[in-house]
Amino acid sequence: MKDRLFRLSTGMHRRVFRATKGRLLGRAMGMPVAELVTVGRRTGVERATMLAVPVSDADRIVLVASFGGDDRNPSWYLNLRAEPAVRVTFRGVTRRMVARVASGTERAELWSRIVRTYAGYARYQARTVRELPVVVIETGRQA
Repeated sequence: MKDRLFRLSTGMHRRVFRATKGRLLGRAMGMPVAELVTVGRRTGVERATMLAVPVSDADRIVLVASFGGDDRNPSWYLNLRAEPAVRVTFRGVTRRMVARVASGTERAELWSRIVRTYAGYARYQARTVRELPVVVIETGRQA
């Protein structure tokens, strides 16, 4: 049931976001929102989801594969692990980018920034035994 509700709400969010070019629903939990398009690891079909962006700069955005503290990783994360080439629409610009999972010192530094931006991520981490993946998506060529 949770997965169906997530897909439904994401689909509605995406439609409004696209129709208004991010003027409506361009923020969530106080953070800017990005549309992430991955390739389905089993289907090969493009899959789009809307995600809050706790950290960004000119060349990268950082996402947290929190799934609200669920014990499972979200599908978008599993998809980008299988195929790291993604397309991202963020602040009105669509770009091809490449995703990777942060680890070690980089993850620790980013995690500190992430929870300062939105303390809810620390609560999500407390709900699960898995370490919430921190995903760095870096600039590639223009889409």
